[in-house]
Order: sequence, then structure tokens, then C-alpha cells
Amino acid sequence: MGFQQGLSGLNAAGKSLEAIGNNIANANTYGAKSARAEFADMYAGALAGGNTIGIGVTLAKVSQQFTQGSISTTGNPLDLAINGAGFFQVLDKNGETAYTRNGAFKVDRDGYVENNQGQRLIGFPADATGAIIPGFTSPLQMPTAGITPAVTSTMKMELNLDARESVTAASGGGTPINFADPKTYNRATSTTIYDAKGQDVALTYYFQKTATDTWDVYVAANGVPVSTSGGNPTPSTTITFPSDGRAPTAPTAPVTLNIPSVTNAAGAVSVPITGIQLNVAGTTQYGSQFGVTALQQNGYGAGQLTSAQFEGNGIFTAYYSNGQSKAVGQVAIANFRNPQGLTPSGGNAWSQSFVSGDPIVGVPGEGNLGSPQAGALEDSNIDMTAQLVEMITAQRFYQANSQTIKTQDQILQTIVNLR
Repeated sequence: MGFQQGLSGLNAAGKSLEAIGNNIANANTYGAKSARAEFADMYAGALAGGNTIGIGVTLAKVSQQFTQGSISTTGNPLDLAINGAGFFQVLDKNGETAYTRNGAFKVDRDGYVENNQGQRLIGFPADATGAIIPGFTSPLQMPTAGITPAVTSTMKMELNLDARESVTAASGGGTPINFADPKTYNRATSTTIYDAKGQDVALTYYFQKTATDTWDVYVAANGVPVSTSGGNPTPSTTITFPSDGRAPTAPTAPVTLNIPSVTNAAGAVSVPITGIQLNVAGTTQYGSQFGVTALQQNGYGAGQLTSAQFEGNGIFTAYYSNGQSKAVGQVAIANFRNPQGLTPSGGNAWSQSFVSGDPIVGVPGEGNLGSPQAGALEDSNIDMTAQLVEMITAQRFYQANSQTIKTQDQILQTIVNLR
């Protein structure tokens, strides 16, 4: 027995304690993975027989364990956790790509999504319509401009007209409908549509029963009749119901409405809205009170950015003051054939190496890639109890190796005294 074996054992025990200490220090680090010191025995390179005795132990590798950590809900809309395999891709200021499991992201002054190290999150961008472009990746950036308005082109009406109501249409060429006189029509309801500038126009529907199962529909924009004849309002459409009051028998197709320029309360003039398709197939005529269940239209005014957050599928969505939302991009997930070959680079990140292989980048949940969970972070996978037990074992290992050195010293002292 020589000093070499004991000394190598002390070094190995010290490396093991360093790995354990690093694990314990990062027990509360989001996305951190436990490391394990792995050792190998050493033999002298001599042409000896089967009775060769080793000369100690060496540190073979500090291997990180990429097992899933528990996921904690944070409620922060920019936090992301990966449930499954894969890493977030982040880009530093030098253009180098790193990989991390820590999804504590924020937005910098330029609108880029970044982590605490200033590395920008990489994802698949979206086009102007909000469609994700999976062909290439780039840093995700929250837009600064507002959303442009959309002119109304389709409308849908779902309501019930009371079959028990009386006919209110003028007979024999009498007085026509008067929007200011509720006695000349049965019911009315309103909705808001938008012109090409995003200006709102109040559209009112007036329902006038003209005969059994027959209703005229008049439309006014900001109080101005949409359709007139001789200066008097005319119906924009006539709805005819079957005897059981179900879906109309006419019209069978959407009705085309052309809204002229009208003036609002502030004196501004709207842009004409032509070719609106009004769908009345959802109306009914039952013997129950008048009730509107849906008045839908696809236009909206201009809006300013109010917030942005990640969705459950990893899509980064911007929300606007007009109630609209649009996808900005989708986070990209990268995985490796050999994750343990990645090189730790600090800041909860790893770098690609020859041993890890090239990254496989894809959409979250695609193939064997993990799925993101918004508003949550992945905890460290370090088991504190196991680390403390391993610390005791490493300490005993250190003490035992020190005893071999002490014993060797006593043997040499005995040999020296033999004279």
C-alpha cells in the first residue's frame, strides 16, 4: 500500500463533495439539474500479470441528470415550464446560442423576451395575420405598434321574434314606418359595425310584422335609413317563417347591405361600407318573448397594445385595447440525442458540444419534444434528502482514505525504526 491510492481517494472524495455542495446550493434554482461525480479506477501501464494492484481512483466525469423537475405555478404570464424533453433556445449578445430549462422570462426595453442573463428567447415568428411561420427561428419580440382596424364584411343575427305580436305595418298606403314612433314597428335591436378607418357606426335593426309569419327588417346607420324610396325608409330584407316558426324559408342566402356615409355625434363622417353579408338564418318565430341571443360582426376599430403572454401551446400572444388578440410567435423547443454531452455554461444554461450532437428544433409537443406550461416554472430536480445522505457517504469515504495514508505513515515509521 502506497500514499498514491489514499491521496487519489482524498481527491475523489473532495470532487464528490464539490458536486454534492453544488447540487445543494442550486436546490432552489429553477431549471437546475443535479450533477453526479462518476469515478474510475487507475492502473499503471505495465506488462504485469493478473495480480496487478491499482494505483487509485480518478474522476471520470461529472454527469448531469436531466430528469423532469416538478412544475410550480407562478401566475406570471411570461413564465414557461417544459413538461417533457427539450430546452429553450436563447441567444446572447454575442450571437451564441445556449439552451436552458429555466423559463423565467421578461420583456426588455426593446420588446424582446429575455431571461435574467439578458439572453433572448428564440421562437418561430408570426406573419401580419398572426399565422405561425415554422420555417425559421428568430428572437421573439413583442410588437410596439397597435393593431390596424378591420372593416365589417359579415354579420350574423340570432334572435326570436314573438309570433303572438300583432301586425304593425301600415295598410292601404297609410303612414310608413317611423323610427321615432314605436307604434309603427314591433321590436328593435342594435349593434356596432366599423368602417375602413375603424370608426364605429351604430346599426339598428327594426322589425315590423307585416303579416302572419312575415316580418320586414329595416336598417338604420346612426339613425339614417340604409334603404329609402321617395324619402321614406324601405325594408332591407323580408323574413318569412314556416308555420312552425323554425328557420326562415326566405331569405335562404345572406342579404347584402350597403351602408352609406353617416355622421356621428361629434360631426365626423364615416366611410361607406359596401357589400356586408347579413346572415339571418339564425332567427326564429316562436310564441315566446322577443330575445336576442347573438349579433355578431367581424369588424373592429384600431387598438393599442395592452399586454402579452404565453399560451399553453407556447404561442406568444399580444392583446389589444379593442379586445382583439394576435399571435406574435411560438417558442421553439430544442432537444439532443445525448443531453448529457451538453457543456454547462452557467446562468442555468448549457452549450452544444460535439458529444451532444446537433440540436433537433421543433414546435412544442411535436415528436418527442416536451410541451410548455404557461404561468409556471420547472423546479430543480435535486433531492435534498438524497444529497445529504450522499454527503455523509462522501465524508466517510474521505475519512477512510485518510486512514490509509495514516496507516502507510505508521508502517514507514516502523521500518525506519528497525535499525
